[in-house]
Amino acid sequence: MDHFLQSPAWAGFQRALGRTVHERSGPGWSFLAIEESNPAGKLLYAPYGPVAVSLAAFDAALAALTELASSCGAVFVRIEPVDAGFAAADAGAVLRTRGLRPAPANQQPERTWVVDLDRDFKDVLAEMKPVNRNLYRNIHKKGVTFRSSQDPAEISILLGFLHLTAARSGFKPQSDDYLGQVARSLMPSGAATLFIAELEGEPIAAALAYDSADTRTYAHAALDDAHRKLSAGIPLLVTLMADAKDKGLKHVDLWGVAPADDPDHKWAGFTSFKKSFGGREVTYPGTWDLPVRTVRYNGYQLARKGAQAARRGLAAARTLPVRLRGALRH
Repeated sequence: MDHFLQSPAWAGFQRALGRTVHERSGPGWSFLAIEESNPAGKLLYAPYGPVAVSLAAFDAALAALTELASSCGAVFVRIEPVDAGFAAADAGAVLRTRGLRPAPANQQPERTWVVDLDRDFKDVLAEMKPVNRNLYRNIHKKGVTFRSSQDPAEISILLGFLHLTAARSGFKPQSDDYLGQVARSLMPSGAATLFIAELEGEPIAAALAYDSADTRTYAHAALDDAHRKLSAGIPLLVTLMADAKDKGLKHVDLWGVAPADDPDHKWAGFTSFKKSFGGREVTYPGTWDLPVRTVRYNGYQLARKGAQAARRGLAAARTLPVRLRGALRH
């Protein structure tokens, strides 16, 4: 799959945010890398990159990233090689032998859920739960219609629903300024599309999707609580898929799912929703760091681990009086 986070459109959006973006390519490889900073100093981050057709091409991309990092004063390179000439199951061995280390946390989802569109759409629908198919086919009887938009001003519809969701559940969406810039940078060119469900002409749900050369990514969605019983978000997502199929895209990436063996994961609810549309799980290698200024990077890691240990000690100390009171009662 071709990922939008490594696309020229995403590079343009990052530059519109005022960030420094580097794009490089060579025989069989390419990357988009963004200059960022953390307590260690400057780093180069390649979201879901670099992209390479073989292990040799990946090595060439890694060498180019390292050279670029040295020239711009970065302490380390952070990568997420989802399509780099080796399987996710082999990533640990491949990356460790090249001096990479697992990052403290994954930047992008390590698991995602993908619905393949390179077949008759009737077969796509057949894999969904019956309630999803029925809503898609029949919700128009309740006066609900769907449309798409490339007008950046209409991002306000989604923002309003995201605010409602945040107030209800404590969910923290990305800022209005960020999503507003997404709309201005990506929607006019068709790299992002807003899908809107309406009841008698009034919006009741919205979803924003990003397109790459062959994949549509379902990125942000929310609905109006007042019409929650209509479940308009389900046929809205099916409409998004059907539109992607009509445009010749091969996949819809539903973006981030919980591990199957972790029912208490914070994404468990979203995961059940996404899996109800059929599809398959895709696992990625995760986020890895390649130190360029090794002494400084090691110092950063030691300081980070020390701070974590101090926080754990403080939390344990706070619970100690409670444990002591419990022991005294027994």
